[in-house]
Amino acid sequence: MSETSQPPMVWRLCGNQIKLWRTSANITRKELGKEAGYEYETVSSMEMGRRRPTQRLLEVADRLCGANGKLVAAQPYLEAERVLVRTDEYLDIEAEAIALHWYEVLLVPGLLQTEEYARVLMASYCPPVGDSTVEKRVVARLARQELLKKTYTLFSFVIHEAALRGLVGGPDVMKGQLNRLLDAGELRNVSIQVLPIGQGASPGISGPFTVLETPDHIHHCYGEGQVSSMLHADPDRVSALMKRYAAIRMHALNETESAQLIKRVAEEL
Repeated sequence: MSETSQPPMVWRLCGNQIKLWRTSANITRKELGKEAGYEYETVSSMEMGRRRPTQRLLEVADRLCGANGKLVAAQPYLEAERVLVRTDEYLDIEAEAIALHWYEVLLVPGLLQTEEYARVLMASYCPPVGDSTVEKRVVARLARQELLKKTYTLFSFVIHEAALRGLVGGPDVMKGQLNRLLDAGELRNVSIQVLPIGQGASPGISGPFTVLETPDHIHHCYGEGQVSSMLHADPDRVSALMKRYAAIRMHALNETESAQLIKRVAEEL
C-alpha cells in the first residue's frame, strides 16, 4: 500500500473478529502472540487491520478461542483480488453522469476518438484479439459518443500535448483525429484544453483519471492501469482528484489557446 492508502476493509473486519473472539475467551494479545509466535505489536497491528492477518494467527486464534473454524474460514477472503476490472460499473455511471472531468496523458479520450483512431488502438491491443472483437469494440466506443449530445451534461477534457503528437495510425489518421477535437470543442457543453509540454513537475505527470458526478450529486473517480481499473466513491479520494484536476486546468492553455495549438499540430502533419 502507498503511504496515503487505507488498509483493505477485509483486513479490518477480520482483525476485529479476532479481537472479539479473543476478548470473549479472556485471552490477552500477549498470550495470543506468544502462542502464535508473534510480538504483541504484530498482533495489535493485525487486529487493528493495519497488517493482513496471517493464516498462522487465524489458526491459533481459532483454536484458542474455540471459534470452531469460523476464524480460519476468513483466510480465502484475505487474498489479493486476482482481477480488478471496474469498467462496466464505470460505463453505467458515465451514461447517467451530469458532469464529467477527464484528464488524459498519451491518448485522446475515448469519447472524442474518431473511428479510424479507435480502430488502430483496438487492433493494436495486446494480447491480440480477432477482427470481429476489434469491430465490436470500435462500435461500442463510437456508441458511447452519443453522450456528447446530452447538452445538459458538462464535459470537461484536459489532454496532454503528448497525446496530440502521438501519431497513432500515422499522419492521416492523426490529422483527422485533431480535426475531430476542434469540432467537438465547438459544442457548448464540451470544454477541451491542452496541457502543453514543458510544465515540469505538475500534477499532470501522475497519469490519467476521470471524475464524474451523478444526478444525485454523488462523485466517482475512475482510473485504468495495464491490467486493472479502479472506481472510487470515497470522498477523500474524489476530493483529492478534483483538486488535482483543478491544478491541471490551471497549468493548461485556455480553450481558445488550446484550439490554436491543436490546429497548428494538425497543419504540421
